[in-house]
Amino acid sequence: MTAIVDTSFLFALTDSRDVNHQRAVDTAAVIDDLLISPITVLPEICYLIESRLGHAAMRRFINTVAAGDLQVESVSRDDLSRVTEILNQYADARVDFVDATIVALAERLKVTRILTLDRRHFELFRPQHCAAFEIFP
Repeated sequence: MTAIVDTSFLFALTDSRDVNHQRAVDTAAVIDDLLISPITVLPEICYLIESRLGHAAMRRFINTVAAGDLQVESVSRDDLSRVTEILNQYADARVDFVDATIVALAERLKVTRILTLDRRHFELFRPQHCAAFEIFP
């Protein structure tokens, strides 16, 4: 299977002091999925890691991504059109750009599994390709 990885999951996995660290580690240990993230997640996670854990931690994270543990997927023009629709559809919930790109990418790639700690938004979404996302952990 394939799973799309959100910023919140990656940060919990990276920060051993995060309250959700062990949940993220346990999930990562048992999931044998291809892990994909849209390119839009990288600036967000790098900013969080650098601002909270330091520049060295951010460099280690990028080394892990460069080693191939996470597939980074571009966002296409069609994806951006869909992102606009999602942002408008869920405007009252104040869904952010990165979450909308995750949904658009999941729809394009027909991925139903999302690794995130942001259940509030991802349980709200009604993707076009399935009834609801499978959210882990």
